[in-house]
Amino acid sequence: MSELNLILLGPPGAGKGTQAEQLRTEFELPHISTGDMLRQAVAEQTELGELASSYMDAGNLVPDDVIIGLLLQAIGRSDARDGFLLDGFPRTIPQAEALGVDLEKVGRKLTGVLLIEAPDEEIVRRISGRRVNPKSGQIYHVDFDPPKVEGIDDVDGSELVQREDDKPETVRNRLAVYHEQTAPLADYYEHLGLLHRFDGSPAPAEVYSRIRGTIATLKLEETI
Repeated sequence: MSELNLILLGPPGAGKGTQAEQLRTEFELPHISTGDMLRQAVAEQTELGELASSYMDAGNLVPDDVIIGLLLQAIGRSDARDGFLLDGFPRTIPQAEALGVDLEKVGRKLTGVLLIEAPDEEIVRRISGRRVNPKSGQIYHVDFDPPKVEGIDDVDGSELVQREDDKPETVRNRLAVYHEQTAPLADYYEHLGLLHRFDGSPAPAEVYSRIRGTIATLKLEETI
């Protein structure tokens, strides 16, 4: 397989970040996160970065063609020559269609789309259980990684807080948006024969083992 071009899909809290880090490390793929990419382009004051900044400063969404232009720049760099891991885009079917057309124009194509799924209530439990030290940014979890004393940071004794984005009602609203706008991408990419589903409920190591096995199969199929 000459390239390993992947998209990572899934609802917030399904474990995409953990899996992306392992994929990036093992397969030496640049992890292209839309948010990070936008911030970098704005900081570097590139032409597209300044254009994106003009929309962001006005409180507007950055248009799809600008984001795709930034993505094409990112995958055109030397570190993405053998592949990339795209996270955070596309979020809708029209975005996926536009991305596919523009990738084809530059002679690239997707190898696969990795969808990590988890039940809504499990996601709510994962995210709403987070507690953070507002001074240091240290994150705990009431179930998975609790502090020694409930509500108190182990290191500096600060009172831990729950961020607004982590409150159950906010998480459920984010999930509702995901199901309405992004979840239909599963059928879209399945129809193209690119989708691979993974249960994000088990331990991260088990989830990664299954993803790794799928990638190995994709590589084998490419050589046949």
